[in-house]
Order: sequence, then C-alpha cells, then structure tokens
Amino acid sequence: MLGFEHREDAERFLSEFGGRLAKFGLEIHPDKTRLIEFGRFAESNRRTRGEGKPETFDFLGFTHYCGVKKGRFIVWRKTAGKRMRVKLQQLKQELRRRMHEPLAQVGAWLGSVQRGYYQYHAVPGNSATLGRFRHRLFWLWWKIVGRRSERRMRWDRYRSMFDRWVPYPRIVHPYPSVRFDAMHPR
Repeated sequence: MLGFEHREDAERFLSEFGGRLAKFGLEIHPDKTRLIEFGRFAESNRRTRGEGKPETFDFLGFTHYCGVKKGRFIVWRKTAGKRMRVKLQQLKQELRRRMHEPLAQVGAWLGSVQRGYYQYHAVPGNSATLGRFRHRLFWLWWKIVGRRSERRMRWDRYRSMFDRWVPYPRIVHPYPSVRFDAMHPR
C-alpha cells in the first residue's frame, strides 16, 4: 500500500516499479494492484464528477475507507468481511470437534481465542464489527451446546455462562495521533 498526492506520481511509480521487478524476473500481480482515489479530497472530487463514494481497499485483514471525525479526515478501518467469515468457519469446526469436552474447558478456550482476535482487530471505529463477531460466536456455541444432549440448556444459564467466558469487545489500540503524541511530546 502506497499513497501519492497526484495521480501522475502514482502512475510513474507503478511503471518504474514494474520495470525494477522485471529485472529480477518478478511481476506485479494484476488482481492485487490497482490505483484508487483515496484521501481527504476523494469524496468531494468524486461528488463533483457525479461518482459515488470513494473506493475502499483491503490490507492486512482490514477494509480501509475514507471518513470524517470532528470535521477532520480520517482513514477508518474495519475487519474485512472475508477474514471474519473464515475465522468463524474455523471456530465452528473446532467447536464441533470439542463438542463433548467440559463446558468450562471449551469456554476458557473460546475466551482466549476471542481475546486474541480482539488484540489484533480492536482498532478505533471497529466496535460494531467486533460486536457482530461476538454475537455470531454466541450463536455458534449455542448450537453446539444444544447438540450435546436431548435437553437444551436453559437460556439464562447459557447467557451467563457465555458472558463469563467470552468478554465484550473493547477498543485496545488508540488512534494513530494519540500514539504519535505519546512518543513525541511537544
């Protein structure tokens, strides 16, 4: 991911970079490389041309999109949908495999998995996606617990058990400006 102020600079870099890679027998992947209009003026420029919202891009498991906070431009990040679906599918398979283990043991494992997921994805502006992840995890485990025997666990008992083992999401990473100010005080 590279950013340029002017389109001409980006196009020139892309052609020169392709030439440099060709010297080593490498090439740029055409499906993973594209030029997009992104930044604080992208929305107003596209609006004047009659186009829609600025494009988004996926990078390192996040979908990046343009936004505004307190009247200032900001790059928002949310968990990429494909990445979340893959993780939930893996958890579903693992929960199915652990179906007959003690609930406390599975709950402890599930809580540690979710805390690890939060450590990576808990960035500012991603709370709704993290809440959706927890909600879907809630239902996945409910279905597995329900298949353990002929009798279903009471709803209130399951809810309290899930809340005990799987924490609610909270943002653990500060905004980049806060990190910069902490490292470089004025």
